[in-house]
Amino acid sequence: MLGSSSQALCEVYDLAMLDLDGVVYVGGEGVPGAAQHLASVREGGMRVAFITNNASRTPARVADHLRELHVEARTEDVVTSAQAAARVLVERFGSGGRVVRLGADGLEDALREQGLEPVGVADEAEAIVTGYGPEVVWGDIMRAAVRIRDGLPWVASNTDMTFPAPFGLAPGHGVQVEMLRSFTGVDPEVAGKPASPLLDETVRRVGGRRPLMVGDRLDTDIEGARNAGYDSLLVLTGVTGLPELTGAPERLRPTYVAPDLAGLLVAHEAPARDGDGFVAGGWRAEVDRGRLCVGGGGDESSWWRVVASAAWAHLDATGKSVDLDDVGVPGR
Repeated sequence: MLGSSSQALCEVYDLAMLDLDGVVYVGGEGVPGAAQHLASVREGGMRVAFITNNASRTPARVADHLRELHVEARTEDVVTSAQAAARVLVERFGSGGRVVRLGADGLEDALREQGLEPVGVADEAEAIVTGYGPEVVWGDIMRAAVRIRDGLPWVASNTDMTFPAPFGLAPGHGVQVEMLRSFTGVDPEVAGKPASPLLDETVRRVGGRRPLMVGDRLDTDIEGARNAGYDSLLVLTGVTGLPELTGAPERLRPTYVAPDLAGLLVAHEAPARDGDGFVAGGWRAEVDRGRLCVGGGGDESSWWRVVASAAWAHLDATGKSVDLDDVGVPGR
């Protein structure tokens, strides 16, 4: 169920597509060791791209923030859902198309980069594109909703339901999308994860013949990689913990799992069957009467692999998630 690699992932794959929040930084602060791990990855010849569903910030602003965290990043290394949305629009309507822009500056810059003309909600247009924008006013949303209902083609940068704001987890662009969908009865074409345009746009811009998606969220990063046909590495520095990982259905399961970005620098041994359990790196995990049991000793990465394998096998066989009572994560 997990992939296996006898070589370090940075030697097998030539492009790492990195989600940002929960992978490179958390709440604006760098994930411990992330900058050093990425420097080592680059020294080995692997390309690095930073991808984000946030359509409000420009790539230049994102790159500036990464450099403040001592992560090497050029503007060209950053790809946003706004850029992916602009690509969807230019491929459909051609350069020079007039597009209603309902979002922040990052969305407008992406449209202009593709030769599209951003216009207001009352102007003549061939399509409308929406994205996260805290300054978007209600009157514009109402006008946009009517135009979408009346048939104006609609592209949404992403459908993220939450957004990590300085004051806490806040409503994301997905909340606006749901409101517009409810009023109009129209489903937008989505550019951001878990849809594939953002990942495809990253490969197009940054290059790489064998890309690897690296993320912390199962329902955007990992599902997005599966939808686009790419392998994935789940890191456990963000929102995914033991309950989420062990309860993941097949469509949300990563190819590899590691505690942090150091997982790019090592080989990955897929757990082997051992009777009713799974073994790897000195650890053994099995499910006994619905309860996950883990024994042995070794590195933290192997612990996560055997736990995921035993839990998924049980979930597939019974349709039930494992009981995690008394299961302690090494080092946490």
